Amino acid sequence: MPQCARLPVTHLRSLYSGTNTTRSIEFPLCCLTRRLRILRLLLLCVTCRALVYCFVQPGLEGSASLLHLFSNKSNQEQGYCETEAKLASSLDFWTLSSENLLAVLPLDPVKENYVRKVRNCIFSLAFPSPFKSRVRLVAVSKEVLEDILDLDTSVTETDAFIQVVSGGKIVFGSIPLAHRYGGHQFGIWADQLGDGRAHLIGVYRNRQGEKWELQLKGSGKTPYSRNGDGRAVLRSSVREFLCSEAMHHLGIPTSRAASLVVSDDEVWRDQFYNGNIVKERGAVVLRVAKSWFRIGSLEILAHDGELDLLRTLLDFIIQEHFPSVDVKEPNRYVDFFSTVVSEAAQLIALWMSVGFAHGVCNTDNFSLLSITIDYGPFGFMEAYNPDFVPNTSDDERRYKIGNQANIGMFNLNKLLQALHPLLDPEQKQYAAQILEGYPVLYYTRFRALFKAKLGLLGERKNDDDLIALLLHLMEKTEADFTMTFRQLSEITQSQLQELDIPQQFWALKMISKHKLFPAWVSQYLLRLKSNLNDSDSERRKRMTAVNPRYVLKNWMAESAVQKAERNDFSEVHLLQQVLRRPFQKHSAAERAGFSSPTPSWAKDLRVSCSS
Repeated sequence: MPQCARLPVTHLRSLYSGTNTTRSIEFPLCCLTRRLRILRLLLLCVTCRALVYCFVQPGLEGSASLLHLFSNKSNQEQGYCETEAKLASSLDFWTLSSENLLAVLPLDPVKENYVRKVRNCIFSLAFPSPFKSRVRLVAVSKEVLEDILDLDTSVTETDAFIQVVSGGKIVFGSIPLAHRYGGHQFGIWADQLGDGRAHLIGVYRNRQGEKWELQLKGSGKTPYSRNGDGRAVLRSSVREFLCSEAMHHLGIPTSRAASLVVSDDEVWRDQFYNGNIVKERGAVVLRVAKSWFRIGSLEILAHDGELDLLRTLLDFIIQEHFPSVDVKEPNRYVDFFSTVVSEAAQLIALWMSVGFAHGVCNTDNFSLLSITIDYGPFGFMEAYNPDFVPNTSDDERRYKIGNQANIGMFNLNKLLQALHPLLDPEQKQYAAQILEGYPVLYYTRFRALFKAKLGLLGERKNDDDLIALLLHLMEKTEADFTMTFRQLSEITQSQLQELDIPQQFWALKMISKHKLFPAWVSQYLLRLKSNLNDSDSERRKRMTAVNPRYVLKNWMAESAVQKAERNDFSEVHLLQQVLRRPFQKHSAAERAGFSSPTPSWAKDLRVSCSS
């Protein structure tokens, strides 16, 4: 951020809109006086609900015309080179805005925060609830702070930062919102759901011109809390923080996690829904995404017959997030649906390529931008098993890893049903044909990813058989999914050909016990010979770049959680460091056993929806 503190008053609007040009303030003097008074109070950290109510109340029921002071614009618009931009070391002049959302999307006219059925809006005003006890910042993502939020990591040492990311105070420009949505949970329509413990605290436009929505999770009750307390516990927050960043570094589209704070507030949870209620500690994750809209965002509007609002929201989403779709085109909703179908197929194929099971892939947890969101009872498959279910709450095994592609089809069908009221008969028919093409799209992406995992170049008619047979051998021998592919990336062809697998390749050694392993090795080596202009060293280099050595297996997350609950966050930090470079060998990770067989104590480890 530029050093603007010494600018004259006539630059106040430029300062807080992010522009660096000289121009007059564009609102009456009486408004200026009020804004200057509020600015002074905010800089003194006197940030409270009454202040924000006083300032935004006149605009809440109409447009966001009074919010222009809060906007931040990209450095490209500011007229100076990105390399000259400095990272902010304090939050004094770091601002958020909800202007682009509230200028178009209606806000709930009811300002009180109580659980209710909400109609005819996209957001409700909802303030985070500060913790009553001391708050401790236990982890941050340097990449998110610096690359997305333009914040120097030194800002994390300030009390202002800790207060903001824990929900204790709000940033200048923030109008905290809770999003209204519905969804199908475990295949059944659940009606209104919404952000029951999350607060969208604003949108930040960074120096690259990217807009990111910041959301606190675990920050208190909202009108959508239903029977919940609005809190998240340390256990689930550690998992979400670590997995968000791990997935990003695996190259999988995902929300990001900027920080993790923990309190001493008591939160009571029945983790496995067996009547054993235990005391845990409340925590908050600051997570960021380009958008938090999900399929359920549209479903609730279609279900409640709010078709004008459905059209408004769809046009906004297309305008903001789907540049390939012309918002003025009569067939824009079909084009939008086609893009979502294609990107969803790609996302789920990517999940499968690293053995990731989302665990609770309801329509309210499925992003319209096809990014991974809402990390709950997820799990990375250890022993290969297409029936792998990490979630103890999923009695019917609906969300087992081998069913994720089918769940994608189900969710996309629900999206299409939400779009139906806005489509004419011809558009409905075309959209149905697009959905019918989803299985081919998914299989094409899945096949390409697994060919890359095996180092195969070009096309050969038996490639599918080669992939299928390896997965069959892995299933029968219960071989580790991640390490089987990784060790295939590290072993030489001559070592494979000898069939006497060295002990260091323990996952492959397990498969080698199967009677069909020699036949598979013979086919695989023969196929590798057909790779044009390739060598064994090039193959191994190529494969180690797509087959991670480390993923966040549940036992690793659980071990970190157990230590964190004793206020030892060393393993959280170690996992952060290791998972930042999952394709590179890491000495501390090797000593911790992160590439070793699953420890015996964790063989039957599972997680639940309780968080």
